[in-house]
Amino acid sequence: MMEPIETEVLVIGAGLTGASAAVMLARHGVRTMMISRGRWVADSPRAHIINQRTMEVMRSIGLEEACAAAATPGELMANHVMMTAVNGLEFGRMWTWGNDPARAGEYLAASPGKGCDLPQDRFEPILIDEAAKRGVVTRFGTSFVGLEQDDDGVTTTLRDLVTGLETKVRSRYVIGADGGQSPVAEAIGLPLSGQPGMGPALNVRFNADLSKYFADRPGSIFWILQPGRDGALGNAMLRMVRPWHEWVIGFVHLGESAYDLSHEQLTAQVREIIQDDTIDVEVTGAYPWRINHVWAERYSAGQVFCAGDAVHRHPPMNGLGGNTCIQDAFNLAWKLAAVLRWGAGPELLETYDAERRPIGKAVVDRAIASWRQNPDVIRSLGIDPKAPPKERLEQFDELFADSEAGERRRAAFAAAKRSKDLSYHAHGMEMNQVYASSAVLDEGEAPIVYERDPVLHYQVSSRPGARVPHCWVGHRGRTVSTLDLCEPERFTLLTRARGAVWQEAAADAGIPLTVLRIGPGCEVADLYGTWAEIAEIGETGCLLVRPDQHVAWRQVDVPTDPAASLRAAIKACLSPA
Repeated sequence: MMEPIETEVLVIGAGLTGASAAVMLARHGVRTMMISRGRWVADSPRAHIINQRTMEVMRSIGLEEACAAAATPGELMANHVMMTAVNGLEFGRMWTWGNDPARAGEYLAASPGKGCDLPQDRFEPILIDEAAKRGVVTRFGTSFVGLEQDDDGVTTTLRDLVTGLETKVRSRYVIGADGGQSPVAEAIGLPLSGQPGMGPALNVRFNADLSKYFADRPGSIFWILQPGRDGALGNAMLRMVRPWHEWVIGFVHLGESAYDLSHEQLTAQVREIIQDDTIDVEVTGAYPWRINHVWAERYSAGQVFCAGDAVHRHPPMNGLGGNTCIQDAFNLAWKLAAVLRWGAGPELLETYDAERRPIGKAVVDRAIASWRQNPDVIRSLGIDPKAPPKERLEQFDELFADSEAGERRRAAFAAAKRSKDLSYHAHGMEMNQVYASSAVLDEGEAPIVYERDPVLHYQVSSRPGARVPHCWVGHRGRTVSTLDLCEPERFTLLTRARGAVWQEAAADAGIPLTVLRIGPGCEVADLYGTWAEIAEIGETGCLLVRPDQHVAWRQVDVPTDPAASLRAAIKACLSPA
């Protein structure tokens, strides 16, 4: 029998979760192997909305420019248009993804990153290419068979899908990033809660030049509502893949019949959405899926950790799916590296579940709540989905009536439309992710009191567990973000003008640690005075920032023995009791 292949971490799955984890581990110098059942990357656009926090993660690992170059920029994601067909009646419009002039400043102030539309089949090659450059051994066409754990690691059995040959891999740890039907999660018995398979849906990918309809009202997602459609009420989401020629239409009104449509029938369904016979339509793929509301009750078992869709599954609302997957990886990778390289206690790995599972559950719940808003909007229009087409059209026409009933209908619709901000402008949901675990030393600090809706609005905070606040500073002759000061392979101690004592205190920290003072006459210039306003520490205080850019420890001013306090904080973070 062949000896097992040896590696430190085996990543099962090469999608957004697995590939990003592999890149991050490789940057730490961790020997990593990655496998995928597929022969290459995703065969459809799938996840596509990339939010600011994920772009910050890409920025930290040197891939922000590559992602932006492959993406549709944020300004072309500006509108969510509600219409009866592409060549039909527009009956509503709203700003999306930070483009509302009344909200744009919030997004600009919150982050150095800019959201974009980067479909998964263009994103994955960027990550996989980077993983290969950094020495990650990657095998496509390889399936997971099973695993066994012992005190020293994991033995995983893999099967080559071309030859049928089985191989064993010996690793210290395994990451199950193998998607919504995760065999790894099943193998380690992760308990799942929620409601799977809530309903059928079908995505149809097609090519059509629709520039004359959308160049003047650019956006990523458009809602097609067809009250007069024969049969079931027409209810579909048109999604831009590349402006304005590549598209995906998501059908939710076809039911189970959607899975049996011929190519000609699919083309006819797309044409019904467009309603312009002068447009050439080329259907290039059909991808059935089901609406899920599922989360894992725990994210790991022993030395095996699951991430991404393996532990949280939800409809594609709020653009949270792929972002949450990548942020799972960002949280887990540095902790594995800290145990493998810095002598951190294995207890640190337990904080992955403690920190990311509440985020995953919140994301699943937010996505399903947004999914349920479309029926609310339909009800606000006075449309009975079960009524005959003629009656539905009459109900819809009341929206435009010059009458008291029409006025009431318009007011109800306006209120329902405003509620969709929770889908398309949930900035706080994306950015207010505050961790609570033994790797965060909050020392009994009071919870953040949010001044505005924490789902809609991001609130700056430097309290332990929060992502370190962003502002623009000067470093080595360049204008950079405070997040740029926090490298993803080391801890960072950020101080203010009188924080020189912390540089001395960090001399024997025992881990990779950078200490930087921000302020007048310091190595980092507080260019606009913003750091002094948002750091929430005095001039002698400090923030200890983890490799994932979340604050581990905060000192408002200098303690009696700063060196001892810093060592104790690092020890508590890396080897939680």
